[in-house]
Amino acid sequence: MPGTKSAKHQGKELAEKAGEFLIGNDLRVTRLGFGAMRITGDGIWGEPADRAAAVRVLRRAVELGINFIDTADSYGPNVSEEIIAEALHPYPANLVIATKGGFERPGPDRWTENGTPKHLRAACEGSLRRLRLERIDLYQLHRIDPKVPAEEQFATLQALQAEGKIKHIGLSEVSVQQIQHAQTMLPIVSVQNRYSVADRGSEDVLEYCEKQNIGFIPWFPLAAGKLSGPQSSIGHVAAQWKVTPSQVALAWLLSRSPVMLPIPGTSSVEHLEENVATAVLQLDSKQMQELARASAG
Repeated sequence: MPGTKSAKHQGKELAEKAGEFLIGNDLRVTRLGFGAMRITGDGIWGEPADRAAAVRVLRRAVELGINFIDTADSYGPNVSEEIIAEALHPYPANLVIATKGGFERPGPDRWTENGTPKHLRAACEGSLRRLRLERIDLYQLHRIDPKVPAEEQFATLQALQAEGKIKHIGLSEVSVQQIQHAQTMLPIVSVQNRYSVADRGSEDVLEYCEKQNIGFIPWFPLAAGKLSGPQSSIGHVAAQWKVTPSQVALAWLLSRSPVMLPIPGTSSVEHLEENVATAVLQLDSKQMQELARASAG
């Protein structure tokens, strides 16, 4: 599929070409979502340099058919959620906004786990206010805080779910064993781990999610740096198709698993359109194997 660099003149059917997934068997989302971390300031701290541009990116994402937006109270902190509400509220009926809690932010690029029941409850209720929602469709534990018994953290999410403040529960940066532990207390519908064609340390987690039909949300999905040179496998496929290495890396994720839900983020409409154009790229089995071997090496 050469020449799919831009989605500038495409409509909302474009993102839908990536296919769909049912989160929790009832939230139908396009498999190509949007991660809203980068619409904040440097260091994921404070206001973006151009708030109006961030609003335009979010609105364009929805225009292109993206109906799954991932954020967190710690992005800013609070800023990402506030801009999402400013840009998109009242929300389209099919839009799924996922957010996360479990971090405190003492400064730019600084992240401190806090999984105490008091903090998690306050984080969830703050997200509800900022996003102008009565219920969060997907609420994810940003990290399991090692200083707090995991059962207390899961029980807090379970209580928030019982109160109708969240619909579904997900986890982030977890092992298979941690997912299984959580499943003894509550249903887990999504897992968000670092994963890309160049970083496949969570392969066992992805395989477990496939068996359980749990959505797998790869963060940092375009970490293709070491593979992106013109002589690399990604560079070779990109040159063949006349697309960017990042588009090939994203196409690899979409082809890798039916439970894969990539959420590439950006603060640029042009970059957003480039990412969404990837929805029409289809890697064949030979290309998939070539890219996987290169990343393993």
